[in-house]
Formats: sequence, structure tokens, C-alpha cells
Amino acid sequence: MNIKLTSLACFVGLAISSNTMAQTEIEKLRSEVDTLNKKAQEWEAYQTIKQKIEKDVSLLNDKAREWEEWKAPKTLVHLAGFADVGYTDRQDQTGSFNFGGFSPIFHYQFADQFMLEAELEFEITEGGKSTASIGYLTIDWFVNDYMALVAGKFLSPLGQFRQNIHPSWINKLASAPTGFGHDQAAPNADVGFMARGGYLMESNNSMNYALYIANGPTLEADGSEIDMIETPGLGKDGDGSKTVGGRFGMFFPASKFEFGVSLATGNVSVRSGTAGNYSYDASRSYDVVGTDFNWRPGSFDVRGEFIQQEYGAQSTSAAPDSGKWAAWYVQAAYRFSGTNWEAVARIGEYDTPTNSKDVEQVTVGANYLFATNLVGKMSYEFNDNPNAGLTAANRVLVQLAYGF
Repeated sequence: MNIKLTSLACFVGLAISSNTMAQTEIEKLRSEVDTLNKKAQEWEAYQTIKQKIEKDVSLLNDKAREWEEWKAPKTLVHLAGFADVGYTDRQDQTGSFNFGGFSPIFHYQFADQFMLEAELEFEITEGGKSTASIGYLTIDWFVNDYMALVAGKFLSPLGQFRQNIHPSWINKLASAPTGFGHDQAAPNADVGFMARGGYLMESNNSMNYALYIANGPTLEADGSEIDMIETPGLGKDGDGSKTVGGRFGMFFPASKFEFGVSLATGNVSVRSGTAGNYSYDASRSYDVVGTDFNWRPGSFDVRGEFIQQEYGAQSTSAAPDSGKWAAWYVQAAYRFSGTNWEAVARIGEYDTPTNSKDVEQVTVGANYLFATNLVGKMSYEFNDNPNAGLTAANRVLVQLAYGF
């Protein structure tokens, strides 16, 4: 009996002990589960914080790249230009003050490969109205050290005056040479494509070039006569024939001497009608030839230029005859040593198919340079018509020109 009781007591003790151990294991498992849950929650929180940190780091990297671009920008913007005001007193007219023009020039460059350049021209007419136009607008691709490709509206590369000397603060007299104004003997602008550049030779002399293809000019007729060759840079090739041409120049730095030769050829036709409803007659030949030079010995600046535009005959046209516009000038300037004064003299001639428009011109002037880009000018023009019985009026010009 005692043995049975003892066995039973042992069994009960073992059962109680086993139950206690089970409860301990359960509590331990519950504790581990709670710990794992806490770890899981902490991991989720960690992932959320990590994602936020990664997002903030990405944003900071973007900002850093932007800041780095501002430190070394790929896009550069530059504003330049020129303006002038003055007074003109012509022999057969009343003297008048004038606003010569305001021409801001914009440059937008991307890296060292591309640049957009544009010149706007603002003027005031005799009637007091303001006018605005685009002098030129091109996109330039700098292919290498020897070539740039230019597309858009560009100043004519034929000769020197139109493309390099015409800004009032660069031109040493208060007027353009006779025949080198708008729609005269020298082409003004073209719309098309151009390759230009230069090359330094082993002799240290250098050559430069400009080759282009463009829409070309148009003829304006007055009855049975051609009144002018328009070369403003036309936005449409009305006669369906492109003009090709260019200028080739050589520069000798030892003697400070440069000369250039210009040639162009194509077809041209008479335009009639109004804007949006133009018509063109049969095409005729069109050719341009020119030469130019500049020389700077000591305090002298000597330059000259010849340009001629010629068109052929067209029997089916209302203005059937051929014709040509030709002009030349030679100019010398002398800067007095140790002063801001400069003396200038220029002679030139303009020959057209219309006798009344022919001009022989002598111009003298005195300039005062307030700065290299700010100049006051006083010029006197002697204008004469070489044809018997015809005259051209002399005039006094005063101008203040500022380049910026």
C-alpha cells in the first residue's frame, strides 16, 4: 500500500513538474515572439527611415549637381550692341536731330560648341514711329579650331564694311561710304547656310574664308527700269534659284596688312505685287565681285573696298535691260599721338543704272574718343553727281556713338 502511494505521489509530482516546465517554455516562446514582433516593428521603422534618407540623399545629389553647374555653367549669356544719336544738316534741307538707331546684340552659348547670336535693330522714322527688325540671327556650330557652320540670317560675308565695319562705334565716319548703304551696291544680308573659319600657316601669316549658299536677292522695278537690288536677307527664294559665293582673305601680321577677294553668282528676278501675294518674272543671271584691303602702319588706319553687283538682260521681263551697281572707297585715319583726337578722310564713288543716283563723294572728319567704345564725330561730305546737269547735296553730320 505504501509503495502504491509513493508511486502515485511520484507520478503527481512529475506531472506537476512537467506542467510547470511547459508553462515556462510557453512563456519563453511568448517572450521570444514579442521580441520578434518588436524587432519586426523596428525593422519596418528602419526601412521607412532608410527610404526617407535615400530620398533626401538623392535630392541633395540633384541639388549638388545643379550647384556644380552654376559654378561651371555650360550655358553662357552675353549682351552687347551699339547705339548712336546725332545731327544732320543737308545743303538743300533743314538741319535735324536724329536717332540713328539702337542695336542690342544677344549671344547665348552652349558649352564651347554652339552659339545663338542675334542683332535687333530699333529705329525712329521721320514721322516719329518706331520700327524694329532683325539685323541677323544665326545658330553657329563650332566644329573645330578651323571651321564654324552658320545657319540663319547673317550679314553678307562679301567685302569688309557690311560684316565688320558698319556698327557706328566702329565706323570712323558718321555715315557709310557711298554705295555701301542699304540696298545699294554692297549686299546687306542673306538667309541660308555658311561655313567660315581660318588657318594659321607656318609662316605666321593666316588665311580666312567664308563660303555660303542662300536665298539670294530680288529686283525691284520702276516701270521699265530696275530701281534697286534688294538684299535684306529674304525669307523665301522666289525665283527658285540659290546664290552661292564667299570671301577669301589673307592676313600678314608682320606688315599689319590684309586683303580679300569676294565672289558670288546665281539668278535673280523682278518681284511685283504685295506681301503675301508676290509674283516673279523669268530669272536672269546675277553676279557679285569685290576686293578689299586694310593696313595699319603705326598710328594710321588705311582701308579700301570695291564691290559690284550685276544682273543680266531678260527679254521677257517688263524691265528687260541688264545693269550693274558698283561702288568703291579708300579711307585713311590718323590717331594723334598722346591725344584722344583722330582725323579721317575718305573718297568714294557710286555708279548705278540710273544717272540721277550716281555719286562722287569726298568726306573729311574729326573724332574725339572719350573711350575706345565711345566716340564723338564731326564729318563733312562733299557729294557730287558726275553726270552733266545733275547735282548731289553736301551735308554736315555730327554723331555720338556708343558700343557696349
